Amino acid sequence: MAKQKRKLTAAEKKARRERKKKYMTIFINGKQKRVPRPRQIDGVDVDEFIRQNADPIWLHQNEMWEYMNCDDEDDGPC
Repeated sequence: MAKQKRKLTAAEKKARRERKKKYMTIFINGKQKRVPRPRQIDGVDVDEFIRQNADPIWLHQNEMWEYMNCDDEDDGPC
């Protein structure tokens, strides 16, 4: 007969929940590795959040020209 698994204590459960929030498990070369989760704001990736909410002046001040939208249909730069 197999040995029964013991129940986790409250502290172990809490530590496991925190670990799952902070890290995610991926496979590298056939082995499981724990890596930090990507940063998110309101459940949205940081880059996507900036694309949705930033105004052109802020993007220009922070040198994020790749996120700026071109309104005119010219072949030249924005």
